[in-house]
Amino acid sequence: MDSSRLDRYVAEKWDDDIIPQLVDYIRIPNKSPMFDKDWVAHGYMDDAVALMERWARSQPIAGMQLEVVRLEGRTPLIYIEIPASDPTSGEDSVLLYGHLDKQPEMTGWDSDLGPWTPVIKGDRLYGRGGADDGYAIFGSLAAILALQEQGLPHARCVVLIEACEESGSYDLPAYVDHLAARIGKPSLVVCLDSGCGNYDQLWCTTSLRGMAGGNFGVKVLSEGVHSGDASGVVPSSFRILRQLLSRLEDEASGRIRIEGLFAEIPDERRDQASKVAEVLGDEVYSKFPLLPGMRPMSDDLTELVLNRTWRPALSVTGVDGMPPLESAGNVLRPHTAVKLSLRLPPTLDGTAAGELLKQVLLSDPPYGAQVELKLEKASTGWNAPAMSPWLSSAIEDASQAVFGKPAMYMGEGGTIPFMGMLGEKFPGAQFMITGVLGPHSNAHGPNEFLHIPMGKRMTACVARVITEHHAASLRGETAGIAAVAGGSQHGEHGCC
Repeated sequence: MDSSRLDRYVAEKWDDDIIPQLVDYIRIPNKSPMFDKDWVAHGYMDDAVALMERWARSQPIAGMQLEVVRLEGRTPLIYIEIPASDPTSGEDSVLLYGHLDKQPEMTGWDSDLGPWTPVIKGDRLYGRGGADDGYAIFGSLAAILALQEQGLPHARCVVLIEACEESGSYDLPAYVDHLAARIGKPSLVVCLDSGCGNYDQLWCTTSLRGMAGGNFGVKVLSEGVHSGDASGVVPSSFRILRQLLSRLEDEASGRIRIEGLFAEIPDERRDQASKVAEVLGDEVYSKFPLLPGMRPMSDDLTELVLNRTWRPALSVTGVDGMPPLESAGNVLRPHTAVKLSLRLPPTLDGTAAGELLKQVLLSDPPYGAQVELKLEKASTGWNAPAMSPWLSSAIEDASQAVFGKPAMYMGEGGTIPFMGMLGEKFPGAQFMITGVLGPHSNAHGPNEFLHIPMGKRMTACVARVITEHHAASLRGETAGIAAVAGGSQHGEHGCC
């Protein structure tokens, strides 16, 4: 391999071809189905698929076959198959994954930015979805192109780009089963939908939290009444809701009170958290836009890393039943509802956690109030299997070659439903889970951006690992596994 040539090819591919495509992609408001119930009629998802399909078909990748697969009543999926560079790879293969659906707009964007307005400032491309996860298909194919440009070998590659990851990937099991025979026997899974602790080295994800959540509401009246007349007689729905949430979460510390929502943290993950804290320092928390005077939830950096990767945590992400401040009259409101997002330890069963959440919040409500919890998600997280020596070496070598620094390993606080699914489908596969969502990139929030140099370096690293996978396969170091079995056993999956 001519390393300088590979890096130069990737950088030029990004500058001349990929970034213009991502600019056009950001303009498309292709919100995930959970956030756009009329996504079929609006056609934005089809627009995003068409953009990526056109670009992919125009790439000079030897033997590439592409199909937009559409199962009835489901979001579309882009399926790409690239044959091995030589027949010696046999049936071994690499599976590369990403998604093209987006989170909703969110408020708080800077005046010159917006979710559907692509803006390049220095090394950053702002706009919804560029980093989460529009770049995945472009980076995956660019990595393979970089290898073929030098005649470097690679095994058979399959690229899957789904369109409902942000809604929990509920369509994906059906597609994986439908395409089982074509997907074949991947021994390496590459996912470009995760985060990085900094933009200075390669970061690989070792675990992902699960998720349980949905809409939780309390009703006390059939209609609103004069607050001066009813207060002190009719209990506030907000107070009851607050009281019920205190069963789940200690409002003073933020610690989850239910021991059944915790899981044992492996020693290896504790050691990795300590190394992450050492490398990042106060960037563990200062990467967030904390207001002046705000402090993190612990002074111990390692504990903060473990809090966001291996411990349960509750967020309230939406509220209903409360009028805006400017139209809030003196009314005792009839109901209060919130959207709950409960992150779970990677190894905790998501379905069981969802049932426990119901039990805690719905049993014996104060004053006989009407309470309801509509679970939208109940997904199990993912803890990476032990890494094979060849992959550990390949990732380290790639990081040193591209960044000049060692690779880092860290759990992530979000959820990628596909990983748990793949862990079940391919129990012998190795995983390289990585991504460009680093400090201040703010996925899901306002001012989301893609760090362009990180995208380029990530692509170069993936290319190196793919060709090292081929070499390991020839040495018999990649354990091929049984083909995908039909009949998924999956319930709800949480989204990132």
